[in-house]
Order: sequence, then C-alpha cells, then structure tokens
Amino acid sequence: MTTPCIYLASDLHLGAPNAASSRDRERKLVRWLEEVAAGTGCAQGRPATAIHLVGDLFDFWFEYRHAVPKGGVRLMGTIARLTDSGLPVHFHVGNHDLWTFGYLADELGVIVHRTPSWFRVGEHDVLIGHGDGIGPGDEGYKRLKRVFSSPSLQRCFRWIHPDWGIGLALRWSQMSRGKSDLPPDLSRPEGEWIWHFCKEQVAEHPSGAACFFGHRHHPMELAVPRPDGTNVPYINLGDWIGHFTFGCFTEGTAHLLHFH
Repeated sequence: MTTPCIYLASDLHLGAPNAASSRDRERKLVRWLEEVAAGTGCAQGRPATAIHLVGDLFDFWFEYRHAVPKGGVRLMGTIARLTDSGLPVHFHVGNHDLWTFGYLADELGVIVHRTPSWFRVGEHDVLIGHGDGIGPGDEGYKRLKRVFSSPSLQRCFRWIHPDWGIGLALRWSQMSRGKSDLPPDLSRPEGEWIWHFCKEQVAEHPSGAACFFGHRHHPMELAVPRPDGTNVPYINLGDWIGHFTFGCFTEGTAHLLHFH
C-alpha cells in the first residue's frame, strides 16, 4: 500500500515579469510535477498521493465567458495529464488568480479551494491555504478583497476588452506582488500574520500536525503552539520566482525543500 504523501508548491506568478522568464520557471515547475507524481528525482521513492498548488500560479487570471488569458499551456497540460491518470491535484485560489469560475476545475480536473482547509493525510490533519487576507491587520487588503470578490465588479470587468483589462490587471499585479515580498522578521513569529491565523486554527483543531501556506514569497518554518504545550510547524512555501521551494508531508512529518 502506498504511503500517503502530499507535495505542495505556490506562487509561480506565471506571466511575470516577462514571457521568457516565465516560460523557464514554468518548465521547471512542470519537471517538479512530473518528479513528485512519479516518485523520482526530488521525490525519490516517495510518489505523491496528492498535489496541492497553493495559489498565485498565474500573475493574473480571469475567465471571460469565451476566453482565458493566454500562456501556461505546458503547466495546464501537465496538470490535466496528472488528474486524468487519477492523481488528485488541489488548487488553492490565490489573490492573483482569484477570478476562476469553473474553467480550471472543468478543463484540468483540479479540486478548487477558496478558503484555508484541513486535509487528512494518512492519520494526520494538515491545514493548507494561500494565506492572503487572514490573521490580524492588513485591513486595507481585506476590504479590497471583498470588493474583488463582488459578482457585480466581476461582471463589469468582463465587459472590458481582454487586451485592455488584462494589461491593466497585470500592472496592478506587479504592485500587489511587491507588497507581499516584504521579508518577515523570523526572530519574532508574532509579527507574521499567517502565524497568528495558524495559532487560532490549531487551538480549535489540536490534532493538527502541520500548516502550509504561500503568499509571502519567503520560505520559512515557524513553531505554532498547541494548547497542550507542544508545537505544530507552520511552513511557508516561498515561491517559484527566486526560491524554488516546496513542501512535503508524509508519515506525520512536514518538510520544506528546495528544487534543484
């Protein structure tokens, strides 16, 4: 029987900063997907029983009624092939690819999640989510996210020609990504807002074994206290722009790894 083993990656931001750079990173993520699915290379002997893509795969994504942004065909083709083979691939919506309305699920076969959720991996529970708009602070972004989630705004944006709408959104994405790139102060976990969210969730779910998030673009491992005095690891997955880091959880242990 295969040992339950999940792999996680986030923040590819496909399309940024330019087509050539984006395509190189896309090919790298495709190699990673193929290796973890097969249990070769970086996943030698430990094939994935599920893969979690933890948001911001695209620097901007919007599904028009009869069109989607161009690019990403290597990645999307690989994901479709994996799901067709029976491997579960979970897609956790990020703040840059918030506007997915069914195309990714229907065409690629991914399981879409819009809020952080607990997942059962073998005998253990793992918390997974993108990480935007959670924890204390950042009230401005939380208000903005409510606006972006408005069906009325989404309908209005759909009326803008894709050449104009996508160009405008990509410029906005560049500014938004810069704010997420601010480095954390790892000497005091209380300054990391996702850590606070994990602490609240673990208090309500003391059997949780690990927390995995993205969004911050900085790979990190912090200890989240349980009510009984033990700790749960919070792992931020970093990004696939400069770090090329990923997570793995198997047999009750969480790992933060680098893809060479």
